[in-house]
Amino acid sequence: MRVILFGATGMVGQGVLRECLLDPEVGHVLSVTRGAAGQGHEKLRELVRTDFLHFSDIEKELTGFDACFFSLGVSSSGMSEENYRRVTYDVTMAAAETLAHLNPGTTFIYVSGTGTDSSEQGRVMWARVKGKTENALLRLPFKASYMFRPGVIQPLHGITSKTKSYRILYSVTAPVLPLLKAILPNYITTTEQVGRAMIKVAKDGYPKVVLENKDINSV
Repeated sequence: MRVILFGATGMVGQGVLRECLLDPEVGHVLSVTRGAAGQGHEKLRELVRTDFLHFSDIEKELTGFDACFFSLGVSSSGMSEENYRRVTYDVTMAAAETLAHLNPGTTFIYVSGTGTDSSEQGRVMWARVKGKTENALLRLPFKASYMFRPGVIQPLHGITSKTKSYRILYSVTAPVLPLLKAILPNYITTTEQVGRAMIKVAKDGYPKVVLENKDINSV
């Protein structure tokens, strides 16, 4: 399987990249990123760029892929709805529309989050924008599209979040997260489980197009 990965330097993306490089059925990973992940691997090719709203200049490099794992995103904290929408919706759709045109046989998997608002009408800004993004992605002519909605994600294998507040939160809660995960499996997952689930769903499909945290853990 040939995979395109967006967001490989983020916490979720680091986990997805790790699992892709470990999985024997993933033969090649193209990481489209703003900054190199700092990993050297025979399966991995990194494409570093600054423009994530236009991809016409690299279309030849984006063809021939079986799956796209899209984990690029930012925290909405302190952001206006306009700016958050630009990063969350505009960037995602620019990439997805290009890939749908170039690779209609691709499976597209988008990392959203628990609480995403599919109605696009709720009071929570980030949830509306994520819902709008999910709905738009599901209308694109991919072979299949899946929306992953993880809850609390426990970083494993030395993976860390780029967001300072999240790093502090994870460092404080690290001793109790495994216990909480055992008690609340429907609400907590890990970077490893998310990565493995994305690969399996891309290969084998899933009965639902929206996977909540409990679905991710059960794949």
